[in-house]
Amino acid sequence: MSIARIYTGGCQCGAVRYRAEGTLSDPHLCHCRMCQKAAGNYFMPLANAKRATFSITRGAPGWFRSSGLVRRGFCFLCGTPLFYDMPEADFINIVLGSLDDPYDVRPLTQSGMESRVPWFSHLPELPGSETDTGDEASTERHLAILESNRQHPDYDTEHWPPEEET
Repeated sequence: MSIARIYTGGCQCGAVRYRAEGTLSDPHLCHCRMCQKAAGNYFMPLANAKRATFSITRGAPGWFRSSGLVRRGFCFLCGTPLFYDMPEADFINIVLGSLDDPYDVRPLTQSGMESRVPWFSHLPELPGSETDTGDEASTERHLAILESNRQHPDYDTEHWPPEEET
């Protein structure tokens, strides 16, 4: 269950940032085909933020009207899915992976089960590995990615990208 607090988040490149105050309600995984396509994934994790206490704090999202009732917000620059919005509702759905601390909000239900991929429940059975497996090639690749990382950090910044040092 979510605790009333301030949640912040944004896109991967930092061009769009947002803030939501209060409880994020109805945290869930949506498996519907529209959410699969919008996320480029097997599901989309969402939770409702009260529109009255929600604000965009940097930039402006792009919007795609995916149906007559729903528009989906994303970053024009990096493509990160950010919002599922029914403009007449008193809430906006935030894509949970875009939160600065996505571990704070645990999904409690699932929807769109008619489109859930049939082998989804078997994902925990798949073998897994860490990003850096310890061999020379994976360590070099991991370090090269860390050293050239352009991803916005998981907290608000006054401006982004950071000013180049001279």
